Amino acid sequence: MQRRVVVGVSGSLGSLTALHRATAEAQERNAELYAVLAWQLPGGGLGSRATYGTALLGECREAARDDLCTALDTAFAAGRPGVTLVGCTVRGDPGAVLVNAVRSSDDLLVVGTGIRGRWFPGLRAPVARHCLAHAPCPVLAVPPNPLEAEIAAVRRRTWSPDNTAPSSSWPS
Repeated sequence: MQRRVVVGVSGSLGSLTALHRATAEAQERNAELYAVLAWQLPGGGLGSRATYGTALLGECREAARDDLCTALDTAFAAGRPGVTLVGCTVRGDPGAVLVNAVRSSDDLLVVGTGIRGRWFPGLRAPVARHCLAHAPCPVLAVPPNPLEAEIAAVRRRTWSPDNTAPSSSWPS
């Protein structure tokens, strides 16, 4: 069985940092890179209890696939990763989805410790903590790139709360 490096991808800057680190680990271990994007219906975990039509379910699934493709295209715009890359979207809680994606104790699970993307906005280190506590393999928790905090600070200063227009801090 081929060893794998499983990495959580959300499209956030932190997950792209983790994806690049996972790629380097996969190259070093001669392993397959398995990129996983976990998604949920609107309302998060509570949304799973609501009854949604198959059309919405299909739209959310397709949006998750698009987000994964966009993240992989963004991460590897300069060139191919140099290892076998498999992308997967799975509906569910990100921590549980990532732990379940691991096949054996020989795998490596790589997670970012920064802010999650649009599927789990505002969610931070609990995903990494869940993976560290429950994964049957080694877990590499990748801290966010220091520039990520600076970019977030600039966004907070320059955009209005509804993110539709620049605030008055821009010169006229």
